[in-house]
Amino acid sequence: MFNFIKKLLYITFAIILISVSVNMFLGPHSIAAGGITGLGIILEELMGIERSMVILVCNAAVLVLTFIFLGREIFFNTVIGASLLPLFIGLVPKIMLVRDTMLSMIVGSVIFGAAVSILYYHKASSGGTAIPPLILKKYFNLNTAIGLFITDGAVVILCLWVYNVDIFFYAVSSIFITSLTMNYLENGTNKKKMVYIISGRHDSIYNEILHDIGRGVTIIPIIGAYSGNEGRMLMVTLGKRDYQQLLTIVNKHDEKAFMITDTVSDVHGKGFTYESGSV
Repeated sequence: MFNFIKKLLYITFAIILISVSVNMFLGPHSIAAGGITGLGIILEELMGIERSMVILVCNAAVLVLTFIFLGREIFFNTVIGASLLPLFIGLVPKIMLVRDTMLSMIVGSVIFGAAVSILYYHKASSGGTAIPPLILKKYFNLNTAIGLFITDGAVVILCLWVYNVDIFFYAVSSIFITSLTMNYLENGTNKKKMVYIISGRHDSIYNEILHDIGRGVTIIPIIGAYSGNEGRMLMVTLGKRDYQQLLTIVNKHDEKAFMITDTVSDVHGKGFTYESGSV
């Protein structure tokens, strides 16, 4: 019960963020940045239909697709978001907080992207075009940020017909910023360094890594293609703040050590995702 209430609070918070983004940053400047909310902005200005009603009707249709393709858990989570979105879109005041269109677009898009990422993290959505990216990810392993960018494109094209070229490019830029925000939040917050070390002093190096940094080391047997000599390569994954200490350790034992460093994301396992300790 506690977990359900916690999830409900996160979903509600995300829906409020979306509503603030649409009603206070994007909508006042007629930036229909894709999705059902963008369609609502367009139809409200073009036909005088309240945007909350547009969202309500469209979300009802989307719920059917959710149940068929994504299963009961996401369906019930989507019911919550799809029901709350038109409610808060109707409740949040439609005011222009930022007069500069470019700045308002940037802020609104970042807020929107953060909100959708929160929903996706909790296997929920606000309905609308947030559902197709989840379907594409499940069946085609397509990144949700890219999926959202694709599905929102059709709505953005309507801006050329209803508004003008300037608004169209603002809408395109908004989708791009939203996708970048989502991609960063999904993949960029867990960046780690993966380091490969080849050295004749590997014993001294990995012992100090184990004791001073507290990180596990994998020893990989290797054979030099040119010389045919056998050796060992060390592989270690660690946080950015430990990387400089690793360089100090390697240089202390072998200044001629060969190192390859790569930046990786979404690291799972002991010491990173389910054991106490900082990285």
